[in-house]
Amino acid sequence: TTAQRPTSRHFTLNFTLTNLQYTADLDAPTSRKFISTVKVINHYIDPLFKRSSISSAYTGCKVVRFRSGRDRDDTGVDAICSYENNVSLARFDREKVYHELSTMTNGVTKLGHYSLEKNSLYING
Repeated sequence: TTAQRPTSRHFTLNFTLTNLQYTADLDAPTSRKFISTVKVINHYIDPLFKRSSISSAYTGCKVVRFRSGRDRDDTGVDAICSYENNVSLARFDREKVYHELSTMTNGVTKLGHYSLEKNSLYING
């Protein structure tokens, strides 16, 4: 028998930053602001997942879109994250990962120098 190759699985990650004002250039994936903001957010997100229960299987997140938040000053973030579905990860438990991220972001309030809207974190939401 041959060993089963791991398959890549995806989940969505959504949250709102309350101290990043949404502007039109965040709508353009080729704009300098979009590209630099994605880099900063990935710089903060990656270490969280690397310290989580899915760390051994986590392969990365890609910010796919910014959107205007409820307040003009808020910016919503939509990302698609990936992990290898393999033996080292018994089962992707989105509630467990949510609670881990919640703890690591001070109860969904801080992501690096960004402030998070308290009830804005969703995984596969």
